[in-house]
Amino acid sequence: MALSKETVDYVAHLSRIELTPAELEKLSKQLEAVLEHIDRLSSLDVSKIPPTSHILPLQNVLRPDVPAASLPVDKALRNAPDRQGNFFGVPKVIE
Repeated sequence: MALSKETVDYVAHLSRIELTPAELEKLSKQLEAVLEHIDRLSSLDVSKIPPTSHILPLQNVLRPDVPAASLPVDKALRNAPDRQGNFFGVPKVIE
């Protein structure tokens, strides 16, 4: 899959990442290699392979999920730098 430098530069701009021309060149090549590898993987026939969640027979040990009392609002917001009512105040990041 072809990936243009303009596309990478646009995504970097949206992510607020500044890239030098050398970094843009390197990152474009690396991302294109990743996408080519994914294209090769998607061309494989996996219809006869049973679905698995993990290749090793592992079993996770979890505690029972028992409801408990929540942290009181005043205690949770005690060290908040900006409190707005019963919520954390955060700066607006959308332009």
